[in-house]
This record gives sequence, C-alpha cells and structure tokens, in this order.
Amino acid sequence: MTFEALKEIITATIPASAGKVEKDAMLVPDVCADSLDTVELSMALEDKTGVNVPDDLMATFRTVSDLYDYLCEHGA
Repeated sequence: MTFEALKEIITATIPASAGKVEKDAMLVPDVCADSLDTVELSMALEDKTGVNVPDDLMATFRTVSDLYDYLCEHGA
C-alpha cells in the first residue's frame, strides 16, 4: 500500500480530513474528529485492504504514519 492510497481511503471516509492527511498528522483530532470517525475509518480500511484494524487498537495510533506502518506490516 502506498501512502497516497491510504490518504485516498481516509479522505473518502472522512471528507472533513481533506488537506489534513499528512504522515505526521495526529489521527485524533487532526484527521478524525472523534471516536465515531475512527470506527468508520477502521471499517473502511478493512473493506479496502482486507486488514482488520480493531477499534481498541485503532485508538492507540497517534499519527497517520502509525496507522500506515501497521497496515504495511499486516499486508496491505
């Protein structure tokens, strides 16, 4: 998975994040406004990549880069 592919998934799932998705951006509150956004994003990621990102694990990611690294490590 490329970072650009992740960025496309994020902005398609959370339109308000457009222009905010950078590797060092904080997942909450920069990209996801709240926990509902993170749940929607984890479901979209599983649909698009096949990689399960449990909600409790999603809550531990600080930056978009943390999420990207996890997805790459798990075969996305």
